[in-house]
Amino acid sequence: MSDQKPLEGLGTCPLPLRVHRTVQMAHGGGGRAMRDLIERVFRSAFSSGTSVPHDSAIVDVEAGRLAFTTDSFVVSPLFFPGGDIGKLAVFGTVNDLAMAGARPVCLSAGFILEEGFSLERLQQVVDSMREAADEARVSIVTGDTKVVDHGKGDGLYINTAGIGVVPAGLDVSPSRVRPGDAVLVSGDIGRHGIAVLSVREGLAFETSIQSDCAPLAGLVARLIDAGVEIHCLRDLTRGGLASALGEIALDGGVGIEVEERAIPVEAPVVAACEILGLDPHYVANEGRLVAFVAPADGQHALEVIRSHHRAAGAARIGQVVSAHRGVVHLRLSLGGERVLDLLSGEQMPRIC
Repeated sequence: MSDQKPLEGLGTCPLPLRVHRTVQMAHGGGGRAMRDLIERVFRSAFSSGTSVPHDSAIVDVEAGRLAFTTDSFVVSPLFFPGGDIGKLAVFGTVNDLAMAGARPVCLSAGFILEEGFSLERLQQVVDSMREAADEARVSIVTGDTKVVDHGKGDGLYINTAGIGVVPAGLDVSPSRVRPGDAVLVSGDIGRHGIAVLSVREGLAFETSIQSDCAPLAGLVARLIDAGVEIHCLRDLTRGGLASALGEIALDGGVGIEVEERAIPVEAPVVAACEILGLDPHYVANEGRLVAFVAPADGQHALEVIRSHHRAAGAARIGQVVSAHRGVVHLRLSLGGERVLDLLSGEQMPRIC
């Protein structure tokens, strides 16, 4: 008979670890690990204190029309000067609602996590979303979590949906744009795209270029409260100012003429675009809008926009015309003009 002693613990089944530093496949499995992640990371950040764990959130909204939008965020890198994917997800969704004139009420947030992603970095993203939601005065009321195998998810993707309430009698859409309308932009353009690209490509400039990532709902509400006759709004995201103008010209069946010298672009962005061979009119933004307002309200609207702390650099950049319908003409600072056409491809992928 052998005098070997049995191994200690043989025949026992230890409990799985409940505290991890990275995302595990079990965090998407619907069991205890997933519940712990939701309670410890998401629910602790987003819960209003009155919500209950359930398959749907119940939200009280005022009577009237609802605006509903959805978006997905795949930015690379996840953290960049002036923002991160969490802030981007909240502000991007809020801004889409605001472009319909809606007051944002609530958001959902779906997280696609890659196995091995740092839980510390996830907590940073979630905390950033919480701060952004507070600033935008909106609640994150429901969400979802899925985990994919290591190497198949690039860290983290976020999907959102948002609901807002549209004031009675308000109609903001490209179909309302008319010849003579004033075209206003809420501030300098191009900073977000350059900020993301500088980190992604390891570029160093003499001055730090910060993303303009910001909520626009408060600015839109200020225009509405001031009685400005708003015909159309569009936030300047992928494709930048040029693409937004081009889409509205096509959808509204109008021509648009803008002055290059009137469009605000910070000197570091101009310099970076020259080095990289980019046109700043097409570079992405995440906290800027273009507004089309009735001719008589142009100056008043500009003053209202400039009164907002995030839009002091707003400018009147052009007008809507009846000629060359569906086309945007840019009058150049050195004379002459050129067409601002829609991009035929992706100038800067993974910027939102």
